[in-house]
Amino acid sequence: MKLQTLLSKPVWQMTGEELLFLSRQTADTNTNQSLANEPTATKHYVYGIAGICEIFSCSKPTAIRIKKSGRIDKAITQVGRKIIIDADLALQLASQKPMPRKR
Repeated sequence: MKLQTLLSKPVWQMTGEELLFLSRQTADTNTNQSLANEPTATKHYVYGIAGICEIFSCSKPTAIRIKKSGRIDKAITQVGRKIIIDADLALQLASQKPMPRKR
């Protein structure tokens, strides 16, 4: 079956086989196009102390302690009062073994 002839044919004149063929062809085309346009990795950012609360599912005082501990400093960008946290990196850093304390 030619795709162009089916595209020009009214739906009410198509057989069931032609309609299924056409729907499969368009679904395959749409899938290939969406895979090509999809970015490979997207960053997930959260903002402020409330964002840290959201990432770690904790209270505000605990989020402040996590930020002050320095454990997730590599994931935090702060300009003035604005705090931006890379959520994936923060979770990765928090799950790492703690560094030994210096005495």
